[in-house]
Amino acid sequence: MGSGHSSEKFTCNQYLNGQGPPSLVQQASEGLNGLSKSVAGCQPEGQMTWVILNRDLPGFPDDNTLQISFIFPDGVQKEKHPNPGQPYAGLRLCAYLPDSREGRRVLKQLDKAFNQQLLFAVATNKDGEDMVTTTSIPLKTQPDGGSRVDGYPDPDYLKNVRQLLRDKGIE
Repeated sequence: MGSGHSSEKFTCNQYLNGQGPPSLVQQASEGLNGLSKSVAGCQPEGQMTWVILNRDLPGFPDDNTLQISFIFPDGVQKEKHPNPGQPYAGLRLCAYLPDSREGRRVLKQLDKAFNQQLLFAVATNKDGEDMVTTTSIPLKTQPDGGSRVDGYPDPDYLKNVRQLLRDKGIE
């Protein structure tokens, strides 16, 4: 059961440019967050871990929170990336799910998608810099603030992300 009374803040939400990602709608419609020159399945070497926080998410008052951390160090692009031999900037990102039956299903699907290199890619931004970014699978990168800022509450998120993952063959 989530506490709902804690005043502690979620602090794991860092981006290389100091700004958050585009909205879920933008992520889905633009494919790679408006970035170009990406290659499907070109996720670089990285790490996905998760922990349970004794806090609830808005809309899930009876559940704890699953905090998923994705870490991609800076690196040099390989043949599968858009500009082999060139450097790219890494990424540190946290995502949140309710620790519920449905949230655990999504976590399992995200883990499969991560291992199949479907969640992130190396892409070139509008300034010509290569960096790790999310793909077309939206992640909740804020624990609250609503869907406008990729947070909760968002009553359709779990259903929608499960469908997007199923569309990519992830059950």
